[in-house]
Amino acid sequence: MAPQRKKARKAPCQNGAIIKSRAGRISVALVYPNRYSVGMSSLGFQTLYRLFNEMEEVACERVFVPEKGGPPRSTETGTPLAAFDIAAFSLSFESDYPSVLTLLDLGGIPIPSVKRDASHPLIMAGGVACFLNPEPLADFVDLFLLGEAEANLVGLMSLFDPKASREDFLRKAAQTVKGAYVPRFYSPSYNADKTLAAFMPKEAMPKKVLRAAASGIESFATESCLYAEGTAFHDTHLVEVSRGCPHACRFCCTGYIYRPVRFRPYEMLCSQMEKGAALADHVGLLGAAVSDHPDLDRLCAFALERGIRLSFSSFRADALTQTRIDAIASGNVKTATLAPDAGSARMRKIIRKGIEEDDILDAAQRLIAAGLMNLKLYFMAGLPFEQDGDVAAIIELTKKIRERFLEQSRPKGRIGRIQVSINSFVPKPWTPFQWAAMEAPALLKAKIRLLKKELASLPNVSVSVDDPKKAWLQALFARGDRRVGQLLLENLANQGNWPQTFKASQVDPDFFVLRARGQNELFPWDFIDQGTPKSLLQKEWEKAKKTALENP
Repeated sequence: MAPQRKKARKAPCQNGAIIKSRAGRISVALVYPNRYSVGMSSLGFQTLYRLFNEMEEVACERVFVPEKGGPPRSTETGTPLAAFDIAAFSLSFESDYPSVLTLLDLGGIPIPSVKRDASHPLIMAGGVACFLNPEPLADFVDLFLLGEAEANLVGLMSLFDPKASREDFLRKAAQTVKGAYVPRFYSPSYNADKTLAAFMPKEAMPKKVLRAAASGIESFATESCLYAEGTAFHDTHLVEVSRGCPHACRFCCTGYIYRPVRFRPYEMLCSQMEKGAALADHVGLLGAAVSDHPDLDRLCAFALERGIRLSFSSFRADALTQTRIDAIASGNVKTATLAPDAGSARMRKIIRKGIEEDDILDAAQRLIAAGLMNLKLYFMAGLPFEQDGDVAAIIELTKKIRERFLEQSRPKGRIGRIQVSINSFVPKPWTPFQWAAMEAPALLKAKIRLLKKELASLPNVSVSVDDPKKAWLQALFARGDRRVGQLLLENLANQGNWPQTFKASQVDPDFFVLRARGQNELFPWDFIDQGTPKSLLQKEWEKAKKTALENP
């Protein structure tokens, strides 16, 4: 007999502030370059807040983009950003790069690092966007911490003394702390064709900056420590299940920069789920490879037995066992998400997705049969080697999914909706597709317009699309070098008017976005050692090209 459903709990509406006296401590402003509601929905941001405040010698407060304008101040005590010893930016998305300059400007802090002195905060930055490619922000950040903070944050902070020489601290950090990258100690040079010629360390700096990876994640938990109303997960206790992904899709950096793949043990996750269930309505299991956890069925069974409502960050269509489906359905989740990413079998082979059409259709059918009312489907437009038939295949696959959807929904007497999300593909560093050019916004707009017209005409189907111009801007920050920093600075002077900035600037943005990279080209991010050889990525790029030729 199934256990009786527990009465839904209300997650505590709390600011989550940790108030520590700043007297005698290193004061740190942990800055999220977006609104409070966005930053507080980030488990990475919450984890950094906890890690900083677990250090006895540190008092950390949070700073977000001001909702009503004015200078940025901390959430806890209203302290101005400029009054802290360190301003540490948490950067998960390249699209937040312009906000870094905006916040420094609003805070009265000189933006170029060369114009700052000991009276100003040390400007640090970390997060996945940084350890993909920090170079567009190199002229504005004193120190980047590349990699997983559990592996290097304590070591870095043990070296910092607000009263000591900042230059000495930066030099020692760059030489001794894994993942510590100080841009001023490295100098780029360029070829006549504008490509990067060399990236040379100064003094006795390491030629490569080794990205820090946390070993033994079974010894520590990564879970929610803050709850707040008005955020995406105010009623959910988030639990990180794994790091990395074994599938290594060619468009995704996760399978290449978080190696090796690591899973937390069953016993630890059970304990976290029980703790979370006592605090929130749901427990959210996070990770790029949640469905690959060797004990996931046991974890789902554990949750079902105890009436714990689960939600999942993602699930592969070919990994939906009945136990997992039951866990999803019992969590009172209204919408299940599937990410075919491409509509045609040809395109899924090229991107190395590893999922067949039957897997996708079967997953959709079983999820609806289990009682989930709605489906969300993710696709990309503008993938390398994409043809018109691949775009049309998105429409055809959606129609097939809809048929299964209706087949299972009609007997229940209620029909939900299918939401199709179309996103412009952005070639990212540290993927096999880093050599590819991004498709021009005009071509992307035409594809998206066609998809939106055809899919939105289907009953019970809605379509959401991104803006190719914004995706193009994301690609500029993801693929650019220090010259893109000049564009960021000019755009700040133009009050965020990008068309005006591009028209007046001598820097050609399309050089970074729409240009295919040469086989032997030196990339702005090649100085980082992620533990994944560039030769491996290049082999995968060649395999993708071969697959495209063999499947015209």
